[in-house]
Amino acid sequence: IDPSLLEAYRWRGIGPDRGGRSIAVSGVKGRPLEAYFGAVGGGLWKTTDAGNNWAPVTDGQITSSSVGAVAVSDSNPDVVYIGMGESCIRGNIMPGDGVYKSVDGGQKWANVGFTNSDAISKIRVHPTNPDIVYVASFGLYYGPSEERGVFKSSDGGKTWKRTLFKDARTGAVDIVIDANNPNVLYAALWEAYRIEYQMSSGGPGSGLYKSTDGGETWTDITRNPGMPTGMVGRIGVANTKADSNRVYALVENDNGGLFVSDDAGASWQLINTSRSVRQRAFYYTHVFGDPSNKDVVYMQNTSLFRSTDGGKTTAQVGQNTHGDHHDLWVDPDDANHLIDGNDGGGAITYNIEARVPNWSEQDFPTAQWYHVITTAHLPFHVCGSQQDNSTLCTPSNTNARGGGFGGNPPVEPYQVGGGEPGYIAPHATDSDVFFGGTNNGSFLTRLNRRTGELKEVGAYPRFFSGENSAEVKERWQWTYPIIFSYVDPNVLYTSSQRVWKTINGGDTWEAISGDLSRHDPKTMGDSGGPITHDMNSPEIYGTVFSLAPGKKDINVMWAGSDDGLVHVTRDHGKNWVNVTPAAMPDLGRVSQLDGSSFDNGTAYMAVKKMLLGDRSPYIFRTRDYGKTWSKIVNGIPASDYVHTVREDSVRRGLLYAGTQHGVYISYDDGEQWQKFANGLPDVPVTDLVVEDNAIAIGTHGRSFYVMDDIAALRQFGLAPLTDVAVFKPANATRGLDRPIVTYYLKAQPKALTIDFLNARGQVVRSVNGVPPQPAGTPVPEGGGLGGPRGAPMAAGMNRFTWDLNSTGVVTFPGMILWGATQNGPAVLPGAYQVRLTADGVTRTQPFTVLKHPLRPISDADLQFQWDLASRIRDKVNEANLAVIKIRRFKTEIADRIKDAPAEVRSAGEQLAKALSTVEENVYQVKNQSGQDPLNFPIKTNNRLASLLRVAVFGEGRPTGNVEPIFNDLVAELKAETDRLDTTLADQLPPFNNMLTRIKKTPISEK
Repeated sequence: IDPSLLEAYRWRGIGPDRGGRSIAVSGVKGRPLEAYFGAVGGGLWKTTDAGNNWAPVTDGQITSSSVGAVAVSDSNPDVVYIGMGESCIRGNIMPGDGVYKSVDGGQKWANVGFTNSDAISKIRVHPTNPDIVYVASFGLYYGPSEERGVFKSSDGGKTWKRTLFKDARTGAVDIVIDANNPNVLYAALWEAYRIEYQMSSGGPGSGLYKSTDGGETWTDITRNPGMPTGMVGRIGVANTKADSNRVYALVENDNGGLFVSDDAGASWQLINTSRSVRQRAFYYTHVFGDPSNKDVVYMQNTSLFRSTDGGKTTAQVGQNTHGDHHDLWVDPDDANHLIDGNDGGGAITYNIEARVPNWSEQDFPTAQWYHVITTAHLPFHVCGSQQDNSTLCTPSNTNARGGGFGGNPPVEPYQVGGGEPGYIAPHATDSDVFFGGTNNGSFLTRLNRRTGELKEVGAYPRFFSGENSAEVKERWQWTYPIIFSYVDPNVLYTSSQRVWKTINGGDTWEAISGDLSRHDPKTMGDSGGPITHDMNSPEIYGTVFSLAPGKKDINVMWAGSDDGLVHVTRDHGKNWVNVTPAAMPDLGRVSQLDGSSFDNGTAYMAVKKMLLGDRSPYIFRTRDYGKTWSKIVNGIPASDYVHTVREDSVRRGLLYAGTQHGVYISYDDGEQWQKFANGLPDVPVTDLVVEDNAIAIGTHGRSFYVMDDIAALRQFGLAPLTDVAVFKPANATRGLDRPIVTYYLKAQPKALTIDFLNARGQVVRSVNGVPPQPAGTPVPEGGGLGGPRGAPMAAGMNRFTWDLNSTGVVTFPGMILWGATQNGPAVLPGAYQVRLTADGVTRTQPFTVLKHPLRPISDADLQFQWDLASRIRDKVNEANLAVIKIRRFKTEIADRIKDAPAEVRSAGEQLAKALSTVEENVYQVKNQSGQDPLNFPIKTNNRLASLLRVAVFGEGRPTGNVEPIFNDLVAELKAETDRLDTTLADQLPPFNNMLTRIKKTPISEK
């Protein structure tokens, strides 16, 4: 498909504005209102007003999304570095592509290296020389790599030199610079890895190092007196400008905790062994010093801790922000000013010493969703489970172009039970009932929003924690499937290592398969060691990770495991056949399966194994129940691994794929893919669902997006493209959505018109084209509540949204009305045509406007509303046209009486005065600003336009008094238009005779 056809489509972010995880923050020295935070999966965000508003600053400029480090130069605050990828190596981490630099405060970015490192742990900039930069590089997640350790640049990132390196299994995780003597640095190395089924933290490579020559050479101080013996894992290190001899180290060790040195690392003392500051060490182990008081130290874990006695005792100071803390910046000029990075994003406080500090809101759309699902509501709602938060549903028309429609009250986002890990299953026939997955004490909940009942209905709710996969009887993965049958809405499925079915809403369950995973012993052992184990449901392996019930036959179901197996049943679970493709990568995770809507034997599968060192895209297709499979990834870059693949529900062979870097589309059943990501930043798309005439996606770092009106998208390529082409709009529902006209222009026409015609061929709305605007000027996409706007007419694909309003009110320059509308009434349900004419070439397409299915309004009442509102609109126009006519006459009179004899001037002035009297009774001419009508009484045209607003508000027969009021206003207007006619009949002819005598052109009566 010609890529230009796709350019007219843009993804629309719908939020919700709820922050997701951040492990990187920084303030700006000398600019206390500025700050940055890196979103895990959402790019870099910046505020310039103390956190009241944040905005992304890297969209379109970086080619990965997970920011793991950020540093701003103290001496030149416009110099900013960010490092990509996460070194808090949980199971859903996302690799980066190195270090980026900005020299203009985040406006423009350039990659300056480390493209072979999955994660940059820390970046530090010399306090007085912005060209001297240090990078702590973790390296590859899954195995040995050379781009590990501490690197130094002395030319602003143009070149790098590795100055601290242990071995290919050990990366750098932390680094700090002595603010009093920048030649002194401390760095921590960490031997660690993360693979699909295991994580390790600690080993002989881990250690703490010191440099006294600007990072050129390093001394191992891990075993200096006072430090723990035995194996060491992750280490966090901090110092303080208040005393260069004071150094803090938070050490993962069997006898670890917070160690303090008062001789610059020569000797140490264990000060705090509390598990609260060292639990889950691989994920936290963050420590920060206060620049003005050596005894004030911060430690981050599930809580943010502050100590004022050198770490001996701690107090929680993050109560008013999100939990799970990963990075901190303390203002060197104001120790009360902190920026905290936590699992809700970036947060700012200016009063950390208060009993309960105030933190800025985290209301930005950086949520990480594991999956996405849509509901049967009108409009549909988009739901998901957010990492380290809750389930949430939000209406799909949030942030819709053109604002609200039909007087629908806004629906606020709402929770639906379950928890943070993964799937939600809305009931197909009862929109108040939701099933939600969780894995922190509860397993699967059923919520009835109508009654408020929330019930645990898990299939096998035997809880586990701290146990490895081999010891767990039913292996419930962190994000296990929960999905209803497409054929029978009473059948719900879920899966551990087995597939389970319920037909009574989860009250009882039946296992309908055996173990469908490989359950290889090498993948079922402990995780998190060798020091601190970390074994919870994210570490559970050997599970059925994806389910795809048949869309036409309830007996068909596909099941894919996280360790690389695919099974299918054709008898509703009585028998399962292993149909794993021969080309399946070893231990590939079956991320998503999708059965076909057109053929029972066809299915599509997305597979990934990034944490085993393979970032290749894998999409497979079968057309014979899995006997044979085809790998279909042409067009997807070699390192853009795939999270999800879905088939379109209307057009056979139209597929969509969500990858680590966006969305792709295929028109030939996957043989060739094209990028389909206009409007999206570089963002991981973890799930995608086709809902009627739209697509909803869940991202892992930028909340939800929707692609509106894919009716034309489904028509591309079905017929040869002519020089002027209009695609058939989708049917529109009154009070719910709006038809979008998608059209192609081979060249920009001189003139363009779009007409909308009813079933009788009458034009109910006409819109003229507007040429392309200068770069940076937004072009309206369609008609809005303020009246008609032009249709775009650039060469290529264009789209125009019709608000379903008929021809609106005639306006005149400077017209100010109060409590009124300028829209014509919404058209009636029925058959319509769109007719596009471009330089004389005309194309038409039919579509239908439907009644709102949830509004029991009779056709007769809708017809009455249309008729009455149309009559009112026509009278508003009559009033406004009278004003326009009067103003034309007055302008021409003023022009004619210039330099005219006194007699002519007098006659013209009398006529103009008489006309002004009529004008002032029809329209309040004193109105010059929006609220002037509160001071100057409104006149007839305003009353009519206000009555029009009443008549078109909502659907159905207007209130009984609208028509009597209208009749009174008609009489009121008639009196004035009759006076206008009389004035012109009596005074215009003699005035024109005078003009003729003095050889001036008479004024036309038309």
